[in-house]
Amino acid sequence: MAAQSTLRPSPTDRFSELFDRFYERLTARLDKSQRRSPLSKRTTQLIATLALSLTLITSGYGGYRLYRRRKTERDLGRKLDRATGVTIHPTKNTTFDAHRRLFLNPPREARMEDGVPPANIRPGLNMAFLYQFGALMRIMIPRASSKESGLLLTHAVFLLLRTYLSLVVARMDGEIVRDLVAGKGRAFLLGIGKWLSIGAISSYTNSMIKFLQSKISIAFRTRLTRYIHDLYLNNSLAYYKLHNLDGGVGHGADQFITQDLTLFCDSAASLYSSLGKPLVDLVTFNFQLYQSLGPLALSALLINYFATATLLRKLSPPFGKMKAVEGRKEGEFRAMHARLIANAEEVAFYAGGPTEHTLLDQGFRELRKWMESIYRIKVGYNMLEDFVLKYSWSAFGYLITSIPVFLPTLGSLTESSNSPTTPALKSKVSTASAELFEHSDRSGGRMKQFITNKRLMLSLADAGGRMMYSIKDLSELAGYTSRVYTLISTLHRVHANAYYPPRGSYPDLFSLADVQGTLHKGFDGVRLENVPVVAPSLYPTGGEELIDDLSFVVGPGDHLLITGPNGAGKSAVSRIVAGLWPTYRGLTSRPRTAGQDGIMFLPQRPYLSPGTLRDQVIYPHTEADMQAAGRRESELQAVLEQVKLGYISEREGPWDTRKMWKDVLSGGEKQRMGIARLLYHEPRYAFVDEGTSAVSSDVEGLLYETAKGKGITLITISTRASLKRYHSYTLTLGLGEEANEYEFLCIGTASEKDSVEKELQELRERLSQVEQWKQRRKEIEEELGKVWTAGGEEDAVGMGEETDLDAPSR
Repeated sequence: MAAQSTLRPSPTDRFSELFDRFYERLTARLDKSQRRSPLSKRTTQLIATLALSLTLITSGYGGYRLYRRRKTERDLGRKLDRATGVTIHPTKNTTFDAHRRLFLNPPREARMEDGVPPANIRPGLNMAFLYQFGALMRIMIPRASSKESGLLLTHAVFLLLRTYLSLVVARMDGEIVRDLVAGKGRAFLLGIGKWLSIGAISSYTNSMIKFLQSKISIAFRTRLTRYIHDLYLNNSLAYYKLHNLDGGVGHGADQFITQDLTLFCDSAASLYSSLGKPLVDLVTFNFQLYQSLGPLALSALLINYFATATLLRKLSPPFGKMKAVEGRKEGEFRAMHARLIANAEEVAFYAGGPTEHTLLDQGFRELRKWMESIYRIKVGYNMLEDFVLKYSWSAFGYLITSIPVFLPTLGSLTESSNSPTTPALKSKVSTASAELFEHSDRSGGRMKQFITNKRLMLSLADAGGRMMYSIKDLSELAGYTSRVYTLISTLHRVHANAYYPPRGSYPDLFSLADVQGTLHKGFDGVRLENVPVVAPSLYPTGGEELIDDLSFVVGPGDHLLITGPNGAGKSAVSRIVAGLWPTYRGLTSRPRTAGQDGIMFLPQRPYLSPGTLRDQVIYPHTEADMQAAGRRESELQAVLEQVKLGYISEREGPWDTRKMWKDVLSGGEKQRMGIARLLYHEPRYAFVDEGTSAVSSDVEGLLYETAKGKGITLITISTRASLKRYHSYTLTLGLGEEANEYEFLCIGTASEKDSVEKELQELRERLSQVEQWKQRRKEIEEELGKVWTAGGEEDAVGMGEETDLDAPSR
């Protein structure tokens, strides 16, 4: 059950209660004053409006806080009552198909082939940027009824509200200064009250604008991250092919998905404010100034905008290209640190710390030089930008606002007066005093109009400055857009296997554009028919052929041992069957599923996932998958006992223990954990690539017999001849003069015995030549001895130094 609420009044709630009491007392006093003075009615309305505005804002905020706190407690109670989960719906394949044309078939105007911008197009304000940004917006805002559309609409409402409040503040500023100069104390105090009331609303509006901008940014990032993850981690193995076959994103996708994506979303969300709000301000304030200053001032303002934009556009450095290069260098520097962390033990054994230190320093120096060059370029541009937008525009604004004062015929200044001179008043005062009153009233009107126009000009200059500053922001956004678009277009290319040769040319032999083979899933066994074993290169380069034409079939119970020298292509066979490497020619057949009743692969390097001890045994299953399959922890303990790891749960802790298992387990324990996964999933076929090289021979035999006893057909990749006893067939690679031939034999047959006998005969022939080699060595030593003594004593002295140096070799 959820705990009962123990809410205490927040400071905002207490402030609202006190303000309500103050408002009641204020209203009572104003009612009394209204009876005494007929002019207090307006005062009562203004002060009541001020008090009501503040009360609504503070009490509304306090009520919202109260509602949110109670809702949080109710949600917490539900979580205590039952376990809850978050359901994330994956992106539909139809969505990927609809978006594929946006990323793989761009229009000719965008000047991009295969969706990836070519190297000769720098990221900047061009058609490619507009197309890329529009394609990404299709992902960030999928439909008009989405949450992102609601956030953008709400943000737009608050932006318009802030523009309206700016107009109100400009008028109030002129009224306050007018009343201050005229010495009207009551009107001045009322203006201060209205100023504070509007200020409270403006503060709330500004806070909501920043809050909504952050919400838009995280909403954009959520959409893009889920979209990228669905492309990156799917059945097409894009997370492997992206780095090892395609190479379109360089060293890896981590820099793109984490840093570049975050910067892009922040920049895109801020662009909505930095462009939308100033644009509305420009239209609104220009219209107001047109009514106050006339068409001449408006024409001068438009000319000023055009001249400033042209000047800054011509002198603006390529910020987009610089940001894109900076992101790439940041990724390279991060990859160097990640590589050192992943290979820390090997580097420590070799004592390679100084070498790695030099490499890291060199990488950072390259990054630092590039960033310093960007900062140097920004110095001059920022000087020009600040001088033009701040000082030049301010001086120009003073000139514009002075037009109605010095050139009233060119302006449209309407002289208004709050207290016009009436005929009754003229009859009571002298002509001189009437002229003096009219002159002061006219001066006050000019003062009010000048202050209002000045405030509008300052707001207009701020809006125009933000529009000009946004040119640089747009250039930086173009750099982020190019990198994110490159990542998604490359993922779409991997997902759709859309590799085509360049226009007007043929693809390289054994490149990704030259795949003509077939990978068939649904065969009860492993079959390769006329398949060349090729080590692929990054697209679009062709790969290196290792075996010309490989053919074999493995059925249930046909245990196969694949042997051969290093570099012959033993592990390449498992990669082709797993679908990691393409089948360039011929046919590759394998079971449809991976895991139980399917096929499983144990790689050379054992992988231990982050998680509990239970997760290490059942990987890639999760605890929920294990429970759904009806498996129990007692079965896991039995599996560990079978691979001689039953002590792990006692040594390391219970099944829920979380550790860095790759650092806890030894090399042999890691390999036995891999065999434990094999026994847990019980596939029909299993590729074991050097899976027992760190295990003793007695335990190794036990592991193989246990796996065979569970009905698992083993395809082992190893150079250990002792493993033949556990297999039925051998596939020897790397034969022939060019090491591109192979031999498939059944162990125990006459041909296999002849092969072994042939190998023994070669060894006997070599052993029979040992005596001849010894005799030849003795003759060479005697000849060398004659060379040293034939020169006599002088030669011996002359060659004494050389003789001492060569003595150890003799």
